[in-house]
Amino acid sequence: MQMFVSNVSIYAASEGASEGGGADLLIPAVEELIAGIIAFAIILFFVWKWVFPQLAKTLEARQAAVTAGIEAAEAAKVEAEKFRNDYRDQLSDAQNEANRIVEEARQAGEAVRADIVSKAEQEAESIKSRTRADLLGDRERATTEIRREMASLSLDIAEKVIGASLDREGQQALVEQYIEDLEGVEG
Repeated sequence: MQMFVSNVSIYAASEGASEGGGADLLIPAVEELIAGIIAFAIILFFVWKWVFPQLAKTLEARQAAVTAGIEAAEAAKVEAEKFRNDYRDQLSDAQNEANRIVEEARQAGEAVRADIVSKAEQEAESIKSRTRADLLGDRERATTEIRREMASLSLDIAEKVIGASLDREGQQALVEQYIEDLEGVEG
């Protein structure tokens, strides 16, 4: 490494002695400077004429795509909001309809229950009325049967007591009249 440093310092000393300073190393020659400026101008012209417009178009297209994406996202958001509101409305309508159907079913059930209770009460009254009528009929039949039996027994007893035969039909009418008179006094 020391040898490299000594070679560089020898070369710099020989160059510095021949040209008179180190500033020439930093500043290029005028011909190179003019050629570099012309090359730079030509490259700048081509870049300005073809590259910058393409770059601007690409950036504008990208910006337009981003803007379109944002607008599409906004539109999708608005559409989703609309669908959500429609869904909520439909859900609310469905709930209202379900409530209405349940209420109608409840009212129909109440009406059926009231109808069944009313029919059961009517049937019970009908059964009571028929039972009363049957009982009254049975009572009348039993009363009539008892009267006949009493009349017959009374005649049998009277025949045995008197010892003679009586007119059975006449006597039976007389006994029945007596029994009716007794019932009239009791009733």
